[in-house]
Amino acid sequence: MKGLSLSLIAISLLLVAEAAMAESTPPSQETVEQNAQPATVPSPVQLVRTLHLMQDQIAIGSTEAHIGQRGLLGILDDRFMDLEPETWQTSKNSRAAVSFVLSGGNPGILRRLLELGSSVIAEIDRPLIEGALAYVEGREEAAQNSLASLDPRSLPPTLGAQLALVQSALVVRKDAAKSDELLDFVRLQAPGTLLEEAALRRQVFVASQTNNMKKFQTLATDYLRRYRHSIYSGNFRQRLASALTRIDFGKESSRFEGLVAMMSELELDARRDLYLLAARSSIEQGFTTSARLLADKAQELVGSDRMSAARAKLYRAASLITSPQAIDDAVNDLRSLDRTVLAASDLGLLDSALAMAGQIRKMPEIQSQQVAEARTKSAKVVAERPMDVSAPAQGLEQLQALSKARDALSRVDKLIKN
Repeated sequence: MKGLSLSLIAISLLLVAEAAMAESTPPSQETVEQNAQPATVPSPVQLVRTLHLMQDQIAIGSTEAHIGQRGLLGILDDRFMDLEPETWQTSKNSRAAVSFVLSGGNPGILRRLLELGSSVIAEIDRPLIEGALAYVEGREEAAQNSLASLDPRSLPPTLGAQLALVQSALVVRKDAAKSDELLDFVRLQAPGTLLEEAALRRQVFVASQTNNMKKFQTLATDYLRRYRHSIYSGNFRQRLASALTRIDFGKESSRFEGLVAMMSELELDARRDLYLLAARSSIEQGFTTSARLLADKAQELVGSDRMSAARAKLYRAASLITSPQAIDDAVNDLRSLDRTVLAASDLGLLDSALAMAGQIRKMPEIQSQQVAEARTKSAKVVAERPMDVSAPAQGLEQLQALSKARDALSRVDKLIKN
């Protein structure tokens, strides 16, 4: 693979050399005679294919291809703008121009095609050209108006995948299910390419938005296995972290098992950091079971990292303070933490957890006091009423039970909200 990426760099450098020689070397008589013969000029389709080959190497982590892409795009910008107007009378060439721009090329070529008008470009291609230009210029509404009715399946595979990728981005906020369907199409249409890599990156985010946990975990695992070295994997990991902070992994055992399998594709440090991030978020959202599970996994990976060990212990203990059986041990763990290794945000969480634990411990005393007061009031009511041999005991028990339940629920709700 590395050899292929280097060969693509060589292609771009060769094109640079050609351009430089053409500009600096005066033509010889022999060259003039040769130029009298029709020259073989790469077609727009061939030029775009060269660009896509290089970009596919970027998807698997070739830094050489990533560096070379900028130079190649500059050369192809000039090549496209220098082509004769009659070149664009062929539909496949004008579509290649669209593909070029959607791949990062200069949108000036599409403006030129629209200026040339119907005398050059086919009317059937006008919505595609106008929509692509609007999209790369950030005019989303105009892009949606032009591209919404186009069927990606009616286009060549690569261009069809590019169009579907654009359409998915345009509809994702209004129709996540439609966006997901379009991204499925991209992955099927362009496997092993930068287009598939981009589709996977986006689709993981869409799956988490639609709460499709099975698909979310399947796609994320697929990305980490196949594209973990992509130049754009940093963007994916940011999306993954964002998605993990919104999921309750304690709801179903299969969710957590799927997460563990997915995370096993990551490096140890990245795994640990994501477990800690998700554990803290679970605490903030009240997903106590999820927080404990995630903190336990993080603890397995902390090694000699004191800060990570303290964070994992903090998040685990904070998740257990609402458990009557575990609250004492949890408070002891919280008090034993070395505050000097915790960040300010974690110190705030530590203090909040200890304060909440104190409130929870006071609840039984408060409830006992309230029950005693209820008994006194109930006895007073009974004493002031005519005696009913069947009702007083039952009424007193009901009053006590209702009072205790109402006050306990009220205090728990208040604690959770705080």
